[in-house]
Amino acid sequence: MLPIQSNGYSVFFDTDLGGLKTLLAESNYTKIFFLTDINTSEHCLPVIKKYLPELDTYDIIEVDPGEENKNIDYCIGVWQNLLDFGADRNSLMINLGGGVVTDLGGFAASTFKRGIDFVQIPTTLLSQVDASVGGKTGIDLGSVKNIVGTFAQPKAVFISTEFLQTLDQRQLVSGFAEIVKHGFIADKDYLDKLKGVSPENIPAEIIYHSIEIKNHVVTTDPFEKGLRKTLNFGHTIGHAVESYSLKNDKNPLLHGEAIAIGMICEAYLSHKYNSLSEEGLNELVEIVRGIFPDYKLSPSMYPALIEFMKNDKKNTSGNIGFALLKRLGECDYNNYLEEDKIVESLDFYRELVA
Repeated sequence: MLPIQSNGYSVFFDTDLGGLKTLLAESNYTKIFFLTDINTSEHCLPVIKKYLPELDTYDIIEVDPGEENKNIDYCIGVWQNLLDFGADRNSLMINLGGGVVTDLGGFAASTFKRGIDFVQIPTTLLSQVDASVGGKTGIDLGSVKNIVGTFAQPKAVFISTEFLQTLDQRQLVSGFAEIVKHGFIADKDYLDKLKGVSPENIPAEIIYHSIEIKNHVVTTDPFEKGLRKTLNFGHTIGHAVESYSLKNDKNPLLHGEAIAIGMICEAYLSHKYNSLSEEGLNELVEIVRGIFPDYKLSPSMYPALIEFMKNDKKNTSGNIGFALLKRLGECDYNNYLEEDKIVESLDFYRELVA
C-alpha cells in the first residue's frame, strides 16, 4: 500500500519498518529515544529490534500504561529523562505505543527545548486509525481529557499490523469504535462493508481506508476550525463517560467502549435535534450494540457527567458542543444543546440497556 500523505509527513504501511530504517539512515540525529510503556517495551520493542538490528544506540524512556498516567507528572518525568540523557534539539523521539504514549510523547517532544523531532509508531488498533494522523498531542488535567496539548506534526508515522498481534480482544474491539465512527460520519458504503468485519481479524485494507478518511478531514482542516469537528461525533458524551469511569470504576472503560456509548447518545440527539432518521438511529444502535458491551448508567451519575461535558474543549461561551449526524455517512458540527436535552439522550441509553 502506498504511503498516505498528510500535513507535511507520510504515513507508511510498513510491516518490516523499512521506511523507518530509511529515515534514520538519511537523517543525522545526535541521539535517539524510544518512549514506551511497560507493555510495549516487552512486546513491541523486540519487533523494532528484529527489523532494525543495526539500530543499537538509543535510550529508552518508559512510562506506566493507562489513560490515568497521561498527565503532567509523567510528562515532567519524560522531560527530565530527556534532560538527564543529554537530549539536544537535534534528537529524535520515537513514540512506540498506543494513544497514551503517542499523545504524551508527541506533547513532550513538541515542547522540550521548544520542540524536537518525533516519530509515531502506533501499536494499538485505536491509535493506528485515530492518533496516527492529525498532529494532535496532549495530556489530561485531572479527569479532563486532552485539555492541555499542541498541534505538532511528526516526521513520519509507521503502521505495522504485526503489532496488533500483541493485543487482546478487548483492545481490538475498543479500537474498532473509531473505525465505525469514520463510517458513521463520512462513508455509508464503508459502514456497510464493516458489517462483515470482525474486530479481532481486521484486514489491513480496512485500517488503510479508515486512515484515509481521517486524513482527508485533518488535511482539509488542520486546526479544527470546521470539518475536523465532525471527528468529535460520540466524543462529547463519550469522553465524559470515559472520565467518569476512570474516576469511579474498578475496571474502567476503554476509550472505544466509552465512545460507543457516546455515539448512541449523540445519535439520539442527531435524530431529535438534527436530521438523522429514526431508521438511521435504529441502524446505528444495532451496529454499536452488536459490537460493544453495554454499560449501566444511573441518573445519580448525570450531574458528574454534565460537569465533565462543561469542561470539554469543544465548548464555546459555556455552551456544550456536539457533532451530530445528518444521516449515516454525513455529519455536521457546531451544534449546541441545553442540559435537559443531553439528559434525554442519557435516559435513552439507560433505558435501552436496562
